[in-house]
Amino acid sequence: MLSLDQMTDGAEGRLVRLEGDRAFRRRLMEMGLLPGTPVRVVRQAPLGGVMELEVRRSRLSVRRSEASLLFVTPGA
Repeated sequence: MLSLDQMTDGAEGRLVRLEGDRAFRRRLMEMGLLPGTPVRVVRQAPLGGVMELEVRRSRLSVRRSEASLLFVTPGA
């Protein structure tokens, strides 16, 4: 299990755990990031600011600091 910010472009995984405060977890779950959901890293900003993710056939952008609170098992 590793945090989402450690994954490279094109890597896939299955979301296992969300950490952070309650409001943060709720916001991510409302966007479709639920435990068990497959996630793919589409690309990362050159300076490491944000990551673009593909979740349930939609694309989301999250800050790298937020991605460090999402834990996945590699190879969805």
